[in-house]
Amino acid sequence: MRARQLEVFCTLMRAGTVTGAAAMLNISQPALSQILLHTEDQLGFKLFDRVRGRLVPTQEAQELYTQAEHIFGELDTLKRRTVDMRHGRTGLVRLAASAPPSMSIVPQALARFREAHPDIVVRSLIASQQSIVEMLLQGEVSLGITMNDLPQQGIAAETIGHVELVCVLPQRHRLAQQGHIGLRDLAGEALISYRLDTLQGRLLAVAAEADDLPYAPAIEIDLSITALPFVREGLGIAIVDGLLPWRQFDGIVTRPFTPSIQVPIAILTSKERALSQSHEWMRDCLRAANLDRAAAGTD
Repeated sequence: MRARQLEVFCTLMRAGTVTGAAAMLNISQPALSQILLHTEDQLGFKLFDRVRGRLVPTQEAQELYTQAEHIFGELDTLKRRTVDMRHGRTGLVRLAASAPPSMSIVPQALARFREAHPDIVVRSLIASQQSIVEMLLQGEVSLGITMNDLPQQGIAAETIGHVELVCVLPQRHRLAQQGHIGLRDLAGEALISYRLDTLQGRLLAVAAEADDLPYAPAIEIDLSITALPFVREGLGIAIVDGLLPWRQFDGIVTRPFTPSIQVPIAILTSKERALSQSHEWMRDCLRAANLDRAAAGTD
């Protein structure tokens, strides 16, 4: 049976008359009768006998009805779900973010999104840059937000802002009294910062070379949040992005790093897959949240 035939059959079983079923389906009686006759021709057996103006289900119809009603109910659920999705009342948004935006931009974006679309489920993941790219390419997520906008095969990158690198150090450290901290100030200090194969690491290496200084972290990281426990334990001073809400963590302070080095904030999507309406809305919320962040001067 096709979906329309299934709908007619189940409605006839419920109504018991062609007149009642036609009214429920908002079609003419001749049209309904034609669908029924065509269905019986395809099946090769009768579904109803006419007895004194009523339709009496045959034994075959009785046997089919339980399963048909279940399938029809599933189709009805699917129909209602697609209508809800079209009007933004349901769906699933799959988002992956690296740690800095996941702790700063994403929560604000999610608050905006949930206010406007409370029935849409959001699946939010924290992952590394490379993992986010892989998930986008494999279709496991539809949106990514990272601290890297360099071209990658199959990935579209939209730069929505920039954030400066900062120094993170223990609150009672001697350098905490300075307004700015540069690499020369860190002579003799253990440096905690990015690996050279990261965008941030390459930018720092170029800045160090320009000042004829080495860039040689004693502790290498690829996610800025991993520097937090090391700084707290007094293992060194970190140069990391300023996007994380560092002021929320006790026992540390941040100071601007000189020379100023900015790293991008980018929304990543797959070039092979169009975004659903729900994901378009979430992308708008990410853009707006980043604008709010920049306006508040949290870089």
